[in-house]
Amino acid sequence: MKILVTGAAGFIGSKLMQKLAERGDEIVGIDNINDYYDPRLKYGRLRECGIATDAPEIEWGSEIRSTTLPNCRFIRMAIDDKTALDRLMERERFQKVVNMAAQAGVRYSITNPYAYLQSNIVGFLNVLEACRNYGVEHLIYASSSSVYGMNAKVPYSEDDKVAQPVSLYAASKMSNELMAHAYSKLYGFATTGLRFFTVYGPWGRPDMSPMLFARAISKGEPIKVFNNGDMIRDFTYIDDIAEGTICAIDHQPEASEVPFKVYNIGCSNPVKLMDFIEEMESAFGQPAQKNFLPMQPGDVYQTNADTSKLEAECGYKPHWKLHDGIANFAAWYKSYKNPLKD
Repeated sequence: MKILVTGAAGFIGSKLMQKLAERGDEIVGIDNINDYYDPRLKYGRLRECGIATDAPEIEWGSEIRSTTLPNCRFIRMAIDDKTALDRLMERERFQKVVNMAAQAGVRYSITNPYAYLQSNIVGFLNVLEACRNYGVEHLIYASSSSVYGMNAKVPYSEDDKVAQPVSLYAASKMSNELMAHAYSKLYGFATTGLRFFTVYGPWGRPDMSPMLFARAISKGEPIKVFNNGDMIRDFTYIDDIAEGTICAIDHQPEASEVPFKVYNIGCSNPVKLMDFIEEMESAFGQPAQKNFLPMQPGDVYQTNADTSKLEAECGYKPHWKLHDGIANFAAWYKSYKNPLKD
């Protein structure tokens, strides 16, 4: 298949680009490589896929072919640049689009709301329009477990109500699902939304707890423990997230009245935050200094994925245990591959 992966320098997008190319798909990845967090991490992920340049940064619009994955190319481009996106779609004629590009982060959305509208709403609309206009069969896109808000019923099911998000980030992801449903209904192309649950692993985002904890523990600095440690998360290893996404890519919704699906992708094994911290302490060989703090605006007490729908319809099965995933993450964090180790 010929597939476009947006957000290809991101945590999930780069892993997907690599795995899809390795299995033989023709892949074009795009990313704006913005400075929401340190771009060195994004360039490091691209190098893992054989995308490298001698220049300090990749120029806008330039195309680089992978040196290790000959069926993979990368272009620096933003999805909110409608003209550039349309030109690419018209030239390449992709069969499927995997949209992982987004402005991420719950807490960042509290102080920088307009960044979310531009990328997650305007950018996503551009992707939908491009799929409609250039014959894309199937759009797969990143949603988030944050759409469940303060839902007290666990585990979270795709049939649960999601009408009360507690952050603008969550609201933007819920909007994506509604927009995708409308386009599937109006224009007949298939869309699949993926509600990811607390992704972790090598090359993870530096604004998420595993990287924040790793940095602090390594330097002997205190970690911030919100809600006084009384939180639960369905931590899901990056390889399980990627495999689940590929399952969804390969199972296109049937051309029924509305060819639209939404799936949870999680581990279905929620972990107490303090137990997660203990695993981190063990992997790094030293105790963490803990600064206990109240719950932060936009945060939720727990996440817990019911993945039975994705398992039944697409064959998904998470394999990674927390202990093994944390060990892999710690080994990467301490290695020369981590550009942020110092």
